[in-house]
Amino acid sequence: MSVLQGFPRITPFLWFDSNAEEAVNFYLTIFKNSRRLDELRIPDESRKAEKVLTVAFELDGQKFTALNGGPHFSFTEAISFTVRCDSQEEVDYYWSKLSAGGKEIECGWLKDRFGLCWQIVPARLPELIKNPKAFQAMMKMKKFDIAELERAAQE
Repeated sequence: MSVLQGFPRITPFLWFDSNAEEAVNFYLTIFKNSRRLDELRIPDESRKAEKVLTVAFELDGQKFTALNGGPHFSFTEAISFTVRCDSQEEVDYYWSKLSAGGKEIECGWLKDRFGLCWQIVPARLPELIKNPKAFQAMMKMKKFDIAELERAAQE
């Protein structure tokens, strides 16, 4: 049976240059309940061996496929993955892990070292930013500070 037969109908498929395995291994160290599911190897004529074309993996229950597709395409901010965080400790953890070697953007967004964008978001954010002062506070932040957002929402 193909690994795809066990996947949801819709699965994110991520195009990497040639470092899909490295990216998957990086993500697996960050997210709990994560695992490598399968890989597809193809002949590599230049080395008379095989190379990884795709890696199927799961991050905290969400299935993905990573492709070593070559340098033709790269990630943009037009696509991102949101990580819901239930505490400031989780915000800090995911922010520090995923931004390492990458770039902090703003409003909870970052770009990891592979160029993939993530939003590290407190679960209460939608409720808090209904308050205009909390919304203004959010717009000035890179990494979210839940206590600061709560203070602004109380004003």
